[in-house]
Amino acid sequence: MEAVTVAPSPYDGILTPEAIDFVVALDREFGARRVQLLERRRRRRTTRTDQLDFLASTERIRKDSSWTVAPPAEDLADRRVEITGPPERKMTINALNSGAKVWMADFEDATAPTWDNIVGGHRNLRDALDGTLGFTARDGREYRVGETIPTIMVRPRGWHLPECHVRIGGRAVSASLFDFGMYLFHCGRRQLDRDSGPYFYLPKLESHLEARLWNDVFVFAQQRLGIPRGTIRATVLIETIPAAFEMDEILYELREHSAGLNAGRWDYLFSMIKNRPDVVLPERAELTMTAPFMRAYTELLVRTCHQRGAHAIGGMAAVVPSRDPVAAKRALNQVRQDKRREVGDGFDGSWVAHPALVETCRDVFDQWLGFEPNQIVRRRDDVRVTAKELLDVRSLGITVSEVALRTNVSVALRYVAAWLGGRGAVALGGLMEDAATAEICRAQLWQWIHRGTPTDYGVPVTAGLVVRMLREELDVLAETGALDEDSGRRYGQARTLLTVLLTERTCPEFFTLPAYLRHLTGDKPVPAPAIPA
Repeated sequence: MEAVTVAPSPYDGILTPEAIDFVVALDREFGARRVQLLERRRRRRTTRTDQLDFLASTERIRKDSSWTVAPPAEDLADRRVEITGPPERKMTINALNSGAKVWMADFEDATAPTWDNIVGGHRNLRDALDGTLGFTARDGREYRVGETIPTIMVRPRGWHLPECHVRIGGRAVSASLFDFGMYLFHCGRRQLDRDSGPYFYLPKLESHLEARLWNDVFVFAQQRLGIPRGTIRATVLIETIPAAFEMDEILYELREHSAGLNAGRWDYLFSMIKNRPDVVLPERAELTMTAPFMRAYTELLVRTCHQRGAHAIGGMAAVVPSRDPVAAKRALNQVRQDKRREVGDGFDGSWVAHPALVETCRDVFDQWLGFEPNQIVRRRDDVRVTAKELLDVRSLGITVSEVALRTNVSVALRYVAAWLGGRGAVALGGLMEDAATAEICRAQLWQWIHRGTPTDYGVPVTAGLVVRMLREELDVLAETGALDEDSGRRYGQARTLLTVLLTERTCPEFFTLPAYLRHLTGDKPVPAPAIPA
C-alpha cells in the first residue's frame, strides 16, 4: 500500500483520517481514468478546428426524444438568481445573507488554491450548515448568517488541476476529487438533515466521457457513504467549445444526477481563443452575448436543457456597483438589460457576482416568471443551431485599441499578482475579475502577439510591446507607492509568469496550473526568456 501524505492545516475537524481515507479511495478508484481523459483532451486539441462538430457516434442520443433528466430537487426548482463567490469566511456570510435563491461556493475560478483557502473553505461550509459561522472585522463589526439561507452548491476545481498537499506515494491527488470528497464527506449528511442535498457545479468539462466519469464518481461516493443514489445533483458549465457540441450527451450521462447546464460565458470565450487561434477575436468589451456565435451557443443550451427537462442557467453579471450614483445607475441598467435578454431567451435563472446585484436580477426574473419556479416547459422548438453557427467567429480587419491592449495587460498582471497572494475574486475597473476573465485577457494578448494584430496607432502587437507595457504597469504601481516588499515580489512573479505564457509557441491551456505548481506549492518559478523591449 502506497503511503499517503497530507500537509498540516490549522483547521480542526476537516482533515480527519476518515475524510482523507474517503478522498484517497476516490482517487485510487478514478484517478487513472482522469489521467486518460486529460490525455484525450491533449490529443483532441491537435485535431483540425474544422472537424469540431456534433458527434456521429452519439447521434441516437440526440435524436431520442424519450429520455429526460431526473426531476429537480425541491430546493433547486427555483434558481432565478444565483450568487457566486469564494468560500472565504466574510464573503460566505455576505453571500448567504444576499437574498439569492442559490449560492455557489466556488473553489475554482474565484479561489486562489492556497492550502489555507481550500481547507478553510471547507470549514466555512461546515460551519455555515452548523449555524456557527461568524466573522469579526478589524473595526469590530460582526457578521453573522441570517435564519434563511440560499441553497448551497459547490464548484470543485477542474479535472486538470492537482491538489499537491495530499499525495499518494508522492503523486498528487486530483483537486476535483479532493474538493468534491471533502464537501460530500463533511456536508452531505448535514444537507440531507436540512431537507436539502449535496449539489455541485462541474467546471471545464470537454466531453460527455468526462461527465460519465463524474457520474461514476457520484454513484461510488453515495454507495460508500450510505447516501441514497440520486441524492447528488450537478449542473455542468458549458464553457468549452468541445462541450458545446455534446450538451445532449452530457445531460444523458448525468441524467440521474443532473441539475441542468450553465452558460459559462467567460471561459467559453477563453476556449474559443484556444481552439481557434487562427481567428482573431476583438477586444473583450466587444465580445458580448449578442455576437452571433454566442447567440447560437446560448440558444442551443436553452433548447437542449428544456427538451430534457433540465434547468438552463445564464451567465455572470460581474459589475461591482460604483459609489458614483450616476455610474451605479448606468451599470445596473446594463445588468437589467442583460438579464432581460436571458429570461426572454428562456433561461431559468442567472448569476451575479455581488450581493448588490441580486435584487436587480431577481426583479427581472420575477416580472417574467411570476409565481412559476422556472420556465422549463418552454421547449424552444424554434431553435435550430448548426456547427457552422457555433464556430462562426471569423472577423476580418480587426485592430486593437491601445486602451484595450493596456486594459488586458493591467487586468492580467494585477489579477495574477492578487491570485499569487491568495485572492481569487478581485475588483478591478468596476468588474469582479476571476481566473476566467484573467484567462481571456492573457489568451487575447497571446493571440494578438502571435497573429501580429495591428493596433489602432499603426504598429502590430508584439511580445516586446506587451512586455514593455507590463514594465510600465509595474512602474506606475511603484511610483504611486502601491508596492511593498511582499506585493512587489508577487508582482514580479506575475510579470515573469505572464512573459513565459505569452511567448509560448502554442497558447498555454491555463495560467492557473503553472502558477500553482511554481508558486503555491513551494517550487521555484521558471525564469522569463529575454524579450527585446
